[in-house]
Amino acid sequence: MKIAVIGCTHAGTAAIVNTAKLYPEAEITVYERNDNISFLSCGIALYVGGVVKDPQGLFYSSPDQLATLGVNTKMLHEVINIDTEGKRLTVRNLVNGEEFGDTYDKLIMTTGSWPIIPKLEGIELENILLCKNYNHSNTIIEKASQAKRITVVGAGYIGVELVEAFQMNGKEVTLIDGVDRILNKYLDPEFTDAIQETLQSKGIKLALNQTVTAFEGTDGRVSKVITSQGEYETDLVILCIGFRPNTELLKGQVDMLPNGAIIVDDYMQTSKKDVFAAGDSCAIHYNPTGKHAYIPLATNAVRMGTLVARNLMAQTIPYMGTQSTSGIKIYEDNIAATGLTELSAIDEGLQVETVSMTDHYRPEFMPTSESVTLKVVFEKETRRIVGAQLMSKVDLTQSINTISVCIQNRMTVDQLGFIDFFFQPHYNKPWNFLNAAGLQALPVVAKSEPVMV
Repeated sequence: MKIAVIGCTHAGTAAIVNTAKLYPEAEITVYERNDNISFLSCGIALYVGGVVKDPQGLFYSSPDQLATLGVNTKMLHEVINIDTEGKRLTVRNLVNGEEFGDTYDKLIMTTGSWPIIPKLEGIELENILLCKNYNHSNTIIEKASQAKRITVVGAGYIGVELVEAFQMNGKEVTLIDGVDRILNKYLDPEFTDAIQETLQSKGIKLALNQTVTAFEGTDGRVSKVITSQGEYETDLVILCIGFRPNTELLKGQVDMLPNGAIIVDDYMQTSKKDVFAAGDSCAIHYNPTGKHAYIPLATNAVRMGTLVARNLMAQTIPYMGTQSTSGIKIYEDNIAATGLTELSAIDEGLQVETVSMTDHYRPEFMPTSESVTLKVVFEKETRRIVGAQLMSKVDLTQSINTISVCIQNRMTVDQLGFIDFFFQPHYNKPWNFLNAAGLQALPVVAKSEPVMV
């Protein structure tokens, strides 16, 4: 059996390793157009900020490691055409330009995503950088060392992590975003307001609710960012606007979302037989809404890649869907979220209610007892939990994983109030704060009149 894998980051590595172990007799060939594989891009800000000293720790596999499993990894090889009817590939060697063909019995598409690059005047200027892979991270570190003023465009997780890293390295930092709140896809205003205050207290300039319209330069290097509301002098620009799936090779051959994300079934197979896909190139089942959605997360990618291997020859383990669970640490705040925010639930047309609470996470008689803020979003009629957000100075982020499981299993906010959690004063209260939120959400029931007999 010939298996071809295109792309080797999170999903690709998981698919390859598991396929090689399950089918040691298979002939597995990996085509990767970069000069490295399996880079943890979520660690870029830690690397840029100097928290991670040795970048080799951000790689969790290599061609040599894959070779021990019998896998043939062709680095700097780009697949330029796929014929899914004939099960043929056309490949270009990026070193010498040679093109050649290959065939497959099973094809695994793990081509990932690529940063969105706006078509703006001045975009070609030097020192306007992307933030996606290992080479990008090295360029950012090199350029940032010579820059005094740095502008980050895009206030998602990567953008916010980068401005923190740059500020802690003594840079003058501006964060630009087209909406009026940072992290608006993950958190509701009561959380983002507090985070924005923290960023501003550190001297970070927030240029929100304004769109970049152009870049200006001096001697071929960017020197100014022009927005719909102002101008910002800068020495370096990092674009963190978002990502698009790399799926042009299969356009018109498999079903996709309008943005090009490949639609797969519960077993990671596309609409074309023997063509599987996983990771950031795919749409995925989003449990809070029950719809397909584009959610490029490393956690989704490794699960999907593992399932490709498990379902390559027969449908054995279905995908359970995702809640888009994520977390971030910004200065002293530990933050995590799962599912829909209140505002995104309303945008989806859901009728929702919320319960919010701030409480000490463990008894006040303990030497320290930091507070935690928790918000749970649930459907008004069914009371099904569809999302939650948490923030605290102490790391309580694993509690969001618990609510993720609740969403996945379609539990109600009322059931959350009575889930069995242990009690130990070092860690929590007799009523865990998750219980407390569920109890707070319980509807008020009038006392029944006594029954006369």
